[in-house]
Amino acid sequence: MDTVFASLPEDLVILDGGMGQELINRKASGQGVLWSAKALFDCPEAVMAVHEDYIRAGADVITTNSYACIRNNFEPEGLADRLGEMNRLAAELAQRARDTCGKPVLIAGSMGPQHGSYRPDLVGSYEETVDLYSEQAEFLAPHVDFFICETLSCLIEARAAVIAAKHSGKPVWLSWSIEDSGVANLRSGEPIRDAWKDVADRGVSAVLLNCSPPEAISKVLPELASMCDIPVGAYANAFTPIPYKWDFHGNESIPASRKDVTPQVYLEHASKWVSAGARIIGGCCEVGPAHIAELNRLRIR
Repeated sequence: MDTVFASLPEDLVILDGGMGQELINRKASGQGVLWSAKALFDCPEAVMAVHEDYIRAGADVITTNSYACIRNNFEPEGLADRLGEMNRLAAELAQRARDTCGKPVLIAGSMGPQHGSYRPDLVGSYEETVDLYSEQAEFLAPHVDFFICETLSCLIEARAAVIAAKHSGKPVWLSWSIEDSGVANLRSGEPIRDAWKDVADRGVSAVLLNCSPPEAISKVLPELASMCDIPVGAYANAFTPIPYKWDFHGNESIPASRKDVTPQVYLEHASKWVSAGARIIGGCCEVGPAHIAELNRLRIR
């Protein structure tokens, strides 16, 4: 059995919810270049508090606040020399939260897109991309139980992240972001079937769909589950549709929170994913502790 899953519940694994938007909602971060990483500098106690809330809500896995701890964010702010420090702090805060709560949750090291979320057009060469992920993986690996390479939107990006994370010796989960329409494609337009074929023999322990609308995930997850021989899962966002070529740095429209995706409504979506074969469920942007607490209703009693 995979070493990660040996330490997790046998029936259903519950991830935490979103970190960056939760910090914004708590006024501990902002929409600037650093996004969620800003809280590591200004309000580390708020990051730890979010982790603790997810643990108390019933999460089996918490994810480090390292998604935005990337060169593309730190260099424009003149903070490249603190990149390693902040990645390590993100992992340390998750560890402290686990110790405080006294629950044996696992810590997933988050590695997201290196040149902007939902922007496959900005992904560089494979060589450049794997170097960026290798650097971040080296910072995080000593402090996490496994990696989750998440919100990845094209084949090259996903392949580079997986190769870099696997080189660390830690288990790796891979999560793609798909088209908001529910077509079975990555945001690059590449079919999910091709995405799976590209990583099927690369030693990932689980594959997931994330940071896409719950309705889109409900359409695509059954197809993903049907082709995979490893655990699958999902953690949706509660955003309005992502604008085409959205600029995370604030030069274009910012996706809005969907008020219709209440914890109860989110549970209804997640129940469909479990029925379709998902073993892992959680939440992404604008899905908070109350949503995660509701997901516990899906556990086998």
